[in-house]
Amino acid sequence: MLALPPPPPPPPLATRKQTKQVSPDQIVISKHPIKQHSQEPEAPNYVAPKSIRPPPPPLRQPPFQRTNPIIWFAAVLCLIFSLVLIFFGVATLIIFLGIRPRNPTFDIPNANLNSVYFDSPEYFNGDFTLLANITNPNRKIDVRFESLDIELFFSDRIISTQSIQPFTQRRRESRLESLHFISSLVFLPKDLGVNLKGQVQGNMVKYNVRGTFKVRVTIGLFHLSYWLHSRCQIEMTAPPTGVLVARKCITKK
Repeated sequence: MLALPPPPPPPPLATRKQTKQVSPDQIVISKHPIKQHSQEPEAPNYVAPKSIRPPPPPLRQPPFQRTNPIIWFAAVLCLIFSLVLIFFGVATLIIFLGIRPRNPTFDIPNANLNSVYFDSPEYFNGDFTLLANITNPNRKIDVRFESLDIELFFSDRIISTQSIQPFTQRRRESRLESLHFISSLVFLPKDLGVNLKGQVQGNMVKYNVRGTFKVRVTIGLFHLSYWLHSRCQIEMTAPPTGVLVARKCITKK
C-alpha cells in the first residue's frame, strides 16, 4: 500500500493575512494607492521658478562738454550781422516811406520828319529829329543818369540810334535834349518797305522810340542803381515838313 505524501507546510503569516476572506458587505481601503498606468507622462512634483531678468542698468547722463569758443564767436557774429541787417532794412523802409521816390520820366514834346526815300525797294534812308524831355519828379532826391540810349524803330525794325552823355539832375528839374537820327541805307524787308511808302503817301507815318536809362539815386549813405525803360509811339505827317501829331510815352522799370 502506497504511503500518502506529507501535507504542505502552512503559509506564512503575511500570506494568510492577505488571503483573509472579506465579507461582501465590507469596503476595503488600500493603504497604498494603486498607480494607474497612463500614456501621458507624469507631471513633475515640483514647480519650476520663473526666470528672473536682471534689472536694467541705471541711465547715465552724458558727460558735460563745453561748447567750442569758435562756435560761440560765430554765433555772436551772426547775431550782430542779423541786428545790423534788420536796422538798415527798417531805416531804408522809413526813408523810402518818408521820401517816396518816383521814377524819372521821358517824353517827346516835339519831333520833325525831314525826309524818307528809298535807293532801292529794300534800302531805306531817312532824316528825323526829336526833342526829348527828361524830368526828375522827386522833391527830395537828386538822380544821376549814367547811361542813356535812344533807339528809333519803324514797326519792330531799328532804323537809327543815338546816345546822351551822362548827367546829374536835381530835384524837380527837367532837361531837354535834341536828338538827330539819320538812317542811311538801312535794310527793310519788302513788306515793311511797302508799308512805309504807303504811310508816307497817306500823310501819316508811325515811328516807335525806345529809351534805356541807368539811373543812380543817392539817399544819405545809401546808393541805389536801377534801369528804366521808356516806350513812345509817335505819329507824324509826311516829309519834308513832317510834324508831330500824336504821341504816347510810358516809362517803367
